[in-house]
Amino acid sequence: MLNKLGCSKNRVVGFKQTRKAIQEGRAKVVFLAKDVEKNLLEKIEELCKINNVELIYITTMKELGKACNIDVKAACAALIYDK
Repeated sequence: MLNKLGCSKNRVVGFKQTRKAIQEGRAKVVFLAKDVEKNLLEKIEELCKINNVELIYITTMKELGKACNIDVKAACAALIYDK
């Protein structure tokens, strides 16, 4: 599933965009780096639980950024439903 992030047009990357996608019901699955700040980790976990969104943990932000084909670290990302 993680390999779909890099080539998908239907994705968002970063805390704010991922949070918004979850809240709007557009997130199919969320990827969350385990090494993010505790308050961000807890917020995304809570939103996924409330909105019944699958949550997959990734070891590091660096690994998640690489999976998203970006040159920086990423705290979280999501595959989203087609518009």
